Amino acid sequence: MVRRSVSFILFATATAVLCSGTASAGPKSSTTSVWTPITEAAPTLAPFQHVRFCLRYPSDCKSDSSQADRIELNTENLDLLVRVNRGVNAAISPVRKAYGAELADGWTIAPQMGDCNDYAVTKRHELLESGLPSRALRLSVVKTASGIGHLILVVATTKGDMVLDNLNASIHLRALLTDLFLIDEIVKPHAESHEAAG
Repeated sequence: MVRRSVSFILFATATAVLCSGTASAGPKSSTTSVWTPITEAAPTLAPFQHVRFCLRYPSDCKSDSSQADRIELNTENLDLLVRVNRGVNAAISPVRKAYGAELADGWTIAPQMGDCNDYAVTKRHELLESGLPSRALRLSVVKTASGIGHLILVVATTKGDMVLDNLNASIHLRALLTDLFLIDEIVKPHAESHEAAG
């Protein structure tokens, strides 16, 4: 399955929180950020665990090219994002998984205990169930400030790309997270394979 790697440039120099939460956003600067939308780049292979996830949960991996690739960031949708982010963060107890050669662990929707991958796919699943378009819900492979690989959900909106993460109770504008994450790539649902199949 081919995914589109999405590269983007982060222009923000400040870290800010869009919605109030429990974690600190760090120092704030008076510098204004320039919002740059997610842009498509060259095709790349999907992470192996995402391929396994799609075999197990095919409905969560479907994409429809007629759907919007951004949602309107209105009060109703913002409330939904906040509710899902906080609800999933509270429902799953964190645990470290070993993705070894025996393939015992995989990404799971709504487990009692899970890692960042489980949080991200569960949030995406709940937002899909709420009627948001799959093309606007992107699983993002990132590195934390300490260099650890991490999976988050990025929701593409009309007012910027919003980050839902299990390490933070707040939702953040992606362009303002330069101090928290070094973004490596975005993995979108595999629209090409499902669209070609009809």
